[in-house]
Amino acid sequence: MKKILTIIVLMAVAVITSTAANDSSSAAKKTLDKAAAKFNIKSGTTANFTITGDKIKQSGTISIKKNMFQASTPSTIVWYNGKTQWTYVKKNDEVNVSTPNAAKQASMNPYTFLTLYKKGYDMELQQTASGKQVHLKAQNQKSSIKEAYILVDANSDIKEVKMRQASGWITITISNVKSSNLSDALFTFNAKDYPKAEVIDLR
Repeated sequence: MKKILTIIVLMAVAVITSTAANDSSSAAKKTLDKAAAKFNIKSGTTANFTITGDKIKQSGTISIKKNMFQASTPSTIVWYNGKTQWTYVKKNDEVNVSTPNAAKQASMNPYTFLTLYKKGYDMELQQTASGKQVHLKAQNQKSSIKEAYILVDANSDIKEVKMRQASGWITITISNVKSSNLSDALFTFNAKDYPKAEVIDLR
């Protein structure tokens, strides 16, 4: 009888734990859905950002439209048109052309989460002093972004994105988010604007 009661208790604990996990996952998804909905993806959004990580600290501006982005810092300008990425290194007057994976995109685009969380990640919602924090963990550890924390404030604005990649953690803080009417041409490198730049195709 004692063994039967023990089994019943363990089963009950398992059900409660599973239900709590499902509730947390559902709440986390709703939090990110609401945050994602605030971005004017169809016509465009602009913001300021700061990236910090191992031997990295840089600030700049970013423009986003659909799955495209353009980011500018004192040392580089990055264009991504949804398929191809151009990175202009100012001190070398050099443009590197590549087809980036998710981790490389995320290292310059904090809004990769807009599609990232929808597939291939377990998620959990945590309440912190700064707001709601969603913890994403890749179901496949071969994923280029293995883990992430996304901080959402009371207005459903994204304030911080912290991501774990193969090279370690990077943190992106975000401010001054505004809706804009952006041209698609903004997200493609225009060689005419940089006539002396050396173009290096890394694809």
